[in-house]
Amino acid sequence: MTHPSRTRRRLLGLATTVALASAVALGSTAGTTAEASPASDPPSTPVDTAPADGTLMSYVVNLKEGQVNDSQLKRAERVVTKAGGVVVQSWPQIGVIVAHSTKAAFVDNLPKGTNSPIKSAGQTRTTAVAEGTPGTDSEDKSPSRSRKASVERTDTTGHEQATKVKADPREGEQWGNKAIKANRAHKISGGSSDVVVGVVDSGVDGLHPDLVSNFRSDKSVSCQNAGVPERKNWGPTTSSHGTHVAGTIGAARNGEGIVGIAPNTAIAAVKVVNDGGFIYPEYAVCGMMWSAMQGIDVTNNSYYVDPWAFWCSDQANQAPGMEAVRRAMSYATYKGVAHVAASGNSTYDLANKTTDTTSPNDSKAVSRQLNKDCLDLPTEVPGTVSVSSVSDDKAGITKSGFSNYGKGKITVAAPGANILSTLPNGQYGSSSGTSMASPHVAGVLALLKATHPKASPERLIGLLKSQATEMPCDGDTCAGPDNNNGYYGHGLVDALKAVK
Repeated sequence: MTHPSRTRRRLLGLATTVALASAVALGSTAGTTAEASPASDPPSTPVDTAPADGTLMSYVVNLKEGQVNDSQLKRAERVVTKAGGVVVQSWPQIGVIVAHSTKAAFVDNLPKGTNSPIKSAGQTRTTAVAEGTPGTDSEDKSPSRSRKASVERTDTTGHEQATKVKADPREGEQWGNKAIKANRAHKISGGSSDVVVGVVDSGVDGLHPDLVSNFRSDKSVSCQNAGVPERKNWGPTTSSHGTHVAGTIGAARNGEGIVGIAPNTAIAAVKVVNDGGFIYPEYAVCGMMWSAMQGIDVTNNSYYVDPWAFWCSDQANQAPGMEAVRRAMSYATYKGVAHVAASGNSTYDLANKTTDTTSPNDSKAVSRQLNKDCLDLPTEVPGTVSVSSVSDDKAGITKSGFSNYGKGKITVAAPGANILSTLPNGQYGSSSGTSMASPHVAGVLALLKATHPKASPERLIGLLKSQATEMPCDGDTCAGPDNNNGYYGHGLVDALKAVK
């Protein structure tokens, strides 16, 4: 498979520009028919991703309504098998099945109409499944492909105090902590170990000296094997990104290295990035469902879902994957999980989308026209805290040049340039990107959860927005309703207010 490393560049926080160009129509989407939203004005450009017969492809199959019972699920699984598919993972809580098939006509073979249990189905990638099908041509025999959630969340309690604060050796290099008043917040509280933040990313080095005391291996998972949760392999392999994110959130105040925004908070690795650097919908769905089942309180999502920089709901081969991710995130929110996501590093106005020349990024990218119904996942999923990045330079704290923006699209802002944090094997390093801004916000949400242990995700996000420091911004891009401007949203997050 060709590997343009688009996703890894996003993970590492490097700016990747979405160029403005004329869209090129590529014809039909044969072999990927499914229910899609009514066409927008103008419609987005269709991209033909139909596979060749015999190519092992991955699909999401969305059932008609919400949670399904065992008999409904078994019926739907039989339909998938009859159409030429193999059921890889079923999520009855949200009515989503992950399936593999070598049949080019798999989606077309699925029954349609009022008597069919299927609402929509579509490819999750535009290239063959590199990892194979679990349980058939791979070694995986994971028992965790359960039909129902076996672990339900419990209320968090406790609020660990941190009134005596001694600086860690490199804390003075963490300008972001100071900018959002985390250093002052720690004199009141460092959060609670009862609060768990899921680092939905490329894996976490749980043995790092600054992370080992807060790491929860019992709540960690890998989803990179076709979207099947595995209680192993959650450590970093080809990317240090997740470990860097984890340190910003919860590096312990232990006299070593750095300190996180919420240094008493528990950290879980939810690995959704494969060794090629890609995060496909089935991986993201697995990560969200795992977080919901394991009682994780906050997820940090510093990535976008591949292979589309923007998923368009009026395209039949993109809408099903978009819907599956939305269902999983909505279910996790229902189970008590608050989601934070990086807004992206392309200096792109998310409120006024034009074209995309970078997708699909796992095969051959094309130039395509976008519309308002094309969304960057997960940052534009409703209910998600979308974070822009700020930098500290001669002009003061202002939006980072690489950060995406958009009226009504950004929730809050946080430091994301030259952020020092943990790296695998006991190392430290600096990186820039909205990937680095997002974990600052996840850390503040963890502090809020410790202060308000029974608060719902909606309540926590409401507090986050109301406590943010409004940032001055001139021009049409900055104007927005409810103190929400296009660069900073409701403002720069405030860790000190979160612990009061």
